Amino acid sequence: MSPLSSPDTPTDVDEPAEAPDEVREALLARLTDELGDALAGHHLRPGDDLWIRVRREAWLDTARLLRDGLGFGFFDFLSGIDWMPSPFGRSLDSAVDAALGTADATDEGGDEASEAVATGANGHAGGETRFQVFARVRDVVSHRAVTCKVDIPDDDLSVDSWIPVYPGANWHERECWEMYGITFTGHPDLRHIYLPSEFEGHPLRKDYPLVARLVKPWPGIVDVEAMPGEEESS
Repeated sequence: MSPLSSPDTPTDVDEPAEAPDEVREALLARLTDELGDALAGHHLRPGDDLWIRVRREAWLDTARLLRDGLGFGFFDFLSGIDWMPSPFGRSLDSAVDAALGTADATDEGGDEASEAVATGANGHAGGETRFQVFARVRDVVSHRAVTCKVDIPDDDLSVDSWIPVYPGANWHERECWEMYGITFTGHPDLRHIYLPSEFEGHPLRKDYPLVARLVKPWPGIVDVEAMPGEEESS
C-alpha cells in the first residue's frame, strides 16, 4: 500500500501548494488592466486554464481585446447555460436532486436546499443571473486559451454578437438563440438550425418539460440486464 493511500497517513497534512503559473497570471493581469471595472470575476487554475466573467456591455469589446490585443485568433466555441435547478429533477439521482427531493418531501428546508444549489452554482468566475453565455478562444502560437462568460439578465435576454470579431460564432449563436432564447444583437441571420421554424419554446431551458422523460423512463435507468458472466444478485 502506498503512503498516499495508507490509513496511517495523517489527515491534517497541508496540501502542497500549486506551482505558480506565470503565463496565465500575466495574462490575467493584462486583462484586469485593460478591462477595468468591466471584469466582473475571474478564476485561474494554475497549469490548467483561465476563466473570466465580463459585464454585458463589454462582451464585444472583450472579444476585440482578445483577438487584436492579446493574439487569441482562434474561436473555439460559444454556448449558453441555464443554472436554474430543473423543477422536474433528473433521470438519474444525484446529490443535488436528493437534497431537493428531501426538502420537498418534508416541506421543510426548501429554501435552504435551493440556496445550497445556487451557492457557487454559476461555476468558475461566478455569476449573478440564471442565464449565462460563455465562449472560448485560443492562441494557437502560445497554446493559451481563455473561457469568457457573461451574465444575461432575465428581463433582457440579449447580448452583442461576436460575429464582427469571430465570424465562426455564427452557428454557435444561432444554436444558443434556438435552445435558450438568448438574442445576439447584430447577428445577421438568427434562425433555427435543428427545430422547425414554427417550434415553440427553448428545449435546453431547465423549465422546458421533456415529456418523453416524464412519461417513460429512459433506457438504462430500469431493467438493467447483467453482463455475461456476472452473477445475478439474490
